[in-house]
Amino acid sequence: MNRGRVQMGLVLAGWLAAQPARAETNNVAPERVTPALINQLAEEARTNNQALAGARQRISAAAAGRAGIRSWEDPMFGFGGVVASSRGMMLDQEGDLIYRLEEKLPVFNKPKYARAVATAELTNEVLKADYEFQSLRRDIALQILKVAEANETESLARTDLAWLETQLAAMEDKYRLGLASQSEVLRMQSERIKARNQAQTYQTNILTAGAGLNRLLNRPLENPWPDWRLPEVAPQVPLTPALIQLSLQYEPRLKVMDQEIRIASATVRNTQRQRLPEVSLGVEGRQYSGDAGFREGMFTMGLSLPWFNQGKYRQDVGRDQARLRAAELDRNDYEQSARNEVRQLTLQIGNARREALAYREEIIPRARQAVASALADWQSARGSLREVLDSRRFLLESQSMQVRAVAEQYRMLAELVLCCGLGDLDAIQRVAAP
Repeated sequence: MNRGRVQMGLVLAGWLAAQPARAETNNVAPERVTPALINQLAEEARTNNQALAGARQRISAAAAGRAGIRSWEDPMFGFGGVVASSRGMMLDQEGDLIYRLEEKLPVFNKPKYARAVATAELTNEVLKADYEFQSLRRDIALQILKVAEANETESLARTDLAWLETQLAAMEDKYRLGLASQSEVLRMQSERIKARNQAQTYQTNILTAGAGLNRLLNRPLENPWPDWRLPEVAPQVPLTPALIQLSLQYEPRLKVMDQEIRIASATVRNTQRQRLPEVSLGVEGRQYSGDAGFREGMFTMGLSLPWFNQGKYRQDVGRDQARLRAAELDRNDYEQSARNEVRQLTLQIGNARREALAYREEIIPRARQAVASALADWQSARGSLREVLDSRRFLLESQSMQVRAVAEQYRMLAELVLCCGLGDLDAIQRVAAP
């Protein structure tokens, strides 16, 4: 039995030594996620993503709406006739056919103010499209990180499963020779089943994350992706006044809300102009149907009387002013939210960095030492196989937690990039540098 323990211990030692360098089942070397990769796929999404295509159509619609605002309204043409008795008006002298042409005059700059509202709406659609693109780039970065995290954890599971397969085969040989107990074989078989199921779950996670990325890029959902891996632990991003000021100046959602305030302000001015009267100029002519001769013509001027509806117009102005005030309050509230979000993200980035470094530099090395110690105790009959397997499980859990912490740090960095309106992950490091 001791001989079998020594041989099994050698297998365990070989697995432990192979832990720092994971075995890959494919011939393609893993590729680390970089800002250039994220930007490359983001540019592909700029062309292919259906939501961005819809945003471009809304920009075109707003541009057409602005261009369609008319300074001169369509002229109004009228035609009529006069019917009278012979003892009444003299139709042959005054004419019995009436023609009228009337045109509304663009007075009080009403078209100018309407065009200002349309221009502000067009700018708002452009800013919304930019916000959607930056949000999509954030989503792409998060999805790429999800694929890389799934690849990392699946690689750990494959390494563990390969060790269990080898260990189980060796233990079954020893059991047939009477050098291992049945309980040890059954325990190892159970561990292999659990590890195999876990590896299959991670493979499913890879497919799910890849399908989510394909959807963002409008690719076929089954399109495969390379064996991406997470970057190294990123440097700390300190919370500085410059970083907060950058977020308040370039945060894309804040820019949209600022433009919505401009739209509301232009709408108020346009509504105030509606209280002014409409002025129209007309031409009228008369013709006699008996000889088709022209009898007389006249010029007319029309003027609307909005003073009878002053209360209604005041209500319209009050409505738009309330909307303007609401937009300003929403913007101020979101500004405070943006400040808080930048603060929270920098703290979470620091927490994830600290956790990743703790696992990489302290917990995982100690977990390896624990496996080696449990292995030595088991070889000398002072410990049990259960202690070895528990130590192995803790090592794998620690490695998974380290992968999760690195992925979490970069997820928070992607959120911070969006909050600051920057182009990529490298930009946030340049901004945060002293």
